[in-house]
Amino acid sequence: MSKIFKQAYRERHPYFFIAPAVILLTVFSIIPILIAFFISFTDLDLKGLADWSNINFIGIENYRELVSDETFTTSLINTAFYVVIGVPLVIISSLTIALLLNYGSNMLFRVFRSVYYMPSITNIIAVAVIWGYLYNTEYGLFNYLLSIINVDNIPWLEERTIAKISLIILAVWKGIGINMIIFLAALQGIPRAYYEAAEIDGANRFQVLFKVTLPLLSYATFFVTVTTLIGWMQFFEEPFVMTDGGPLDGTISIALFIYKEGFQYSQFGYAAAGSFVLFILIIIMTLIQFKFKKSETQY
Repeated sequence: MSKIFKQAYRERHPYFFIAPAVILLTVFSIIPILIAFFISFTDLDLKGLADWSNINFIGIENYRELVSDETFTTSLINTAFYVVIGVPLVIISSLTIALLLNYGSNMLFRVFRSVYYMPSITNIIAVAVIWGYLYNTEYGLFNYLLSIINVDNIPWLEERTIAKISLIILAVWKGIGINMIIFLAALQGIPRAYYEAAEIDGANRFQVLFKVTLPLLSYATFFVTVTTLIGWMQFFEEPFVMTDGGPLDGTISIALFIYKEGFQYSQFGYAAAGSFVLFILIIIMTLIQFKFKKSETQY
């Protein structure tokens, strides 16, 4: 045993470097997660916060109630809708823009890189105000443009399915920038020798794209897919600031459902149970992606 301690003492220096990160992760992530997990088995509410004696352990009752909660079921369906449509749109759009911007390096291309990146760092409240005017049924720009071609006004945020699509359009516009930067960095990291070899072999642009560029982007594509999916499963800001989950819970997401239960209705135990359902869903979807991930292309 003494040999183990002596060896650990001799190799202590790496632990000093990782200690701050481990401490921060433990204090601000692991411990709160464990506390929230315990809370999910209680009926914690405002009375419980004021006096801990009012907190009762109720087992899996919160999880049972979630199964029969129509609003939670609706939030699951809405979140699946957001993920199925939004994730591919973000990935395809950001990859397409990155490919187009990668063809040039002059001032015009640098300006467009900034233009596409700016929405991702813009405050969501400011974005919501502007897009609220764009989506206005009577006076919005979108319906004005449609009226020019004799198309009736579209209730962008007043009909359940259309409202979800409207939020997806907003979220895609806002989320393209970061992923575009990741793809651009990956594109610029591909050695020029591969393109020269393809050119010597007589490959055309489409063959180079599908046989050289896209396979060599597998690292970036996988990373963007995983992070984008996780982000869209926690879809919150857009429905919160634009529709508050309406109309008739037509745009409510799981994250917004958790927020409402916890911070509007003060059902902290119930909200914690919902958050762990979302946590499990995210873990499952991430593991599925790792399971079916193709072997990486090396270069």
